[in-house]
Amino acid sequence: MWLSAIKLAVSAGSHIYKNKQQTKMLMSDAAMKHAQKMSTGELQYSGKLLEARQSDWKDEFILVLLSIPIVMLGWSVWSDNPVHMEKMELFFLHFGNLPFWYQTIFVGVIASVYGLKATDLIKRK
Repeated sequence: MWLSAIKLAVSAGSHIYKNKQQTKMLMSDAAMKHAQKMSTGELQYSGKLLEARQSDWKDEFILVLLSIPIVMLGWSVWSDNPVHMEKMELFFLHFGNLPFWYQTIFVGVIASVYGLKATDLIKRK
C-alpha cells in the first residue's frame, strides 16, 4: 500500500515538473515570436511605454497632493490648537461641497495616473 502511494506521488510530481518545463519553453517561444514581430514592424515596440512610466513624476505629485490634507489634519490634531482644527474642519467642509463634476474630474485624473478605472470608483459612491 505504501509503495503504491509513493509511486503515485512520484508520478504526479514528475508530471507537474514536466508541465512546468513545457510552460517555460512555450513562454520563451512566445517572447521570441513577439520580439520578431516587433523587429519586422508588425507590432509596435511596447518597451518604450514601460520606460516612459519609470521616469514619470505624476504618480509622486498626486501622492504628495493627496497626502497634504492628511498631514495637515494630523498636525492640527497633535498641535492641540483649536484655531488649526477649526480651519481644517472648514477646509473639509468646503472640499465636500465642491460640485460633483469637479469631484468626478479629480477622481478621474488620480485614477488614470494610477491606472485604475475611474468609472468603478465613481459607481461605488
